[in-house]
Amino acid sequence: MDAYRVLRKPMVTEKSTSLLQDNKYTFEVDPKANKTEIKQAVESLFKVKVEKVNTMHLKGKLKRVRQIQGRTPDRKKAIVTLKQGDKIEIFEGMS
Repeated sequence: MDAYRVLRKPMVTEKSTSLLQDNKYTFEVDPKANKTEIKQAVESLFKVKVEKVNTMHLKGKLKRVRQIQGRTPDRKKAIVTLKQGDKIEIFEGMS
């Protein structure tokens, strides 16, 4: 799978910015991607060394607009731990 298809976007939340102190970066990834593909994608795109990848599936929430009920889509999130000393530049000003 292409590295740009594996990593969809970085997740910028209060919890993910607090994880930057521990050298952990959070991404929304393709639901079919496995940990090995995520590791290879991060290493090839950002030229860093990945130590560990944790993944989790997030269920979509029920949303309602007047009488019409719908759902937000299901997502997959990956928390990537980098080797000590490595950084990803797009997250530079957030911590």
